[in-house]
Amino acid sequence: MENYILTNGVSIPKIGLGTWHNTDEDTVEDTILNALKVGYTHIDTAAVYGNEKFIGDAIIKSGVPRENLFITSKLWKTEYGYQKALRAFEKTITDLGVDYLDLYLIHWPCSPSKRDDWAEVNAETWHALEDLYKAKKIRSIGVSNFWSHHLDALLNIANIKPMVNQIEHHPGYRQQEVVEYCRQNDILVEAWSPLGRGMVLQDPTLEAIAKKYDATVAQVCVAWCIQDGILPLPKSTKADRLASNIAGLELKLAQEDIDTINAMNLGSSSGSYPDAVAF
Repeated sequence: MENYILTNGVSIPKIGLGTWHNTDEDTVEDTILNALKVGYTHIDTAAVYGNEKFIGDAIIKSGVPRENLFITSKLWKTEYGYQKALRAFEKTITDLGVDYLDLYLIHWPCSPSKRDDWAEVNAETWHALEDLYKAKKIRSIGVSNFWSHHLDALLNIANIKPMVNQIEHHPGYRQQEVVEYCRQNDILVEAWSPLGRGMVLQDPTLEAIAKKYDATVAQVCVAWCIQDGILPLPKSTKADRLASNIAGLELKLAQEDIDTINAMNLGSSSGSYPDAVAF
C-alpha cells in the first residue's frame, strides 16, 4: 500500500475504508475481515457511528497485528471541551480495544452560527488532542469538516498544527477553497463520501470516462482523488466492491479527463454544511 506522509513524518495509507452507517455487528465484522483480505490497512470510524466496538472485535478476530493498521476515529461535538474530549478519547480506545489511535479528529467544528464562543470551544478541544498527542496516545491529530475560517481561528491558538482535514469531496463538489487552504498550510485533505454517497455512480460524464479505461465509476473517483493528492475514504459492505474500489489505486487518468471531472458541478451530496448543520 502506498502512503502519504503527514507533516510529523507519520505514514498514512493513500486509501481508507469508510464505515459510516455500518452498525450491524455481523455486517461490520464481515466488512472489516473482507477489507483486510483485499488490502485495506486504513480504517476510518467515529464515536457517533456506533460501531467502534464491533470494528475492534473484528480486528482482533482478523489476527492482523495492530502495528500493521492505521486506525482513525473522531470526537463527536457533544464531547467538545478539554475534559470531555479526554474522557471521550478513552472510551473510543476502550471500545476499539487498542492502546492508541493513528489519527484522531474533531468531527465537526463549533461554528459562529451556533455559539458566540465557537473559537474558544474549538481551541479548548484542540488543546486536549494536542496533549493526547504529546502523551503518545495518538500518532497524529486533525479535524473534519473545518472550513477556512474555522482553521484560521484554530491555527491562531494551535501549538501543533492539524495534520489532516477530512471533508466532503467528490466529483462535482470539490470544496477547492478549503483544499487550497489546507495545501498552503501542509494539511492533508481526506475525502469522505468520495463517491458522493452513490450520487455520482450513474453520472453520464463519469460513466463515459470509466468506459474509456474499462473501469468502474468508483475506481475513477478513487484515482481522481489520489492524483490530486487527496486521500479517499470510500465505503462499502460488499466484498466485491471493496476489492473493486481499492483497485482504483492502480488507475491513472489522463489530464484531459481530470480536467473534465474538475469542471463538473453537482453540489453537495449530503447537504451538510459546517456552518449550517442542525446536529
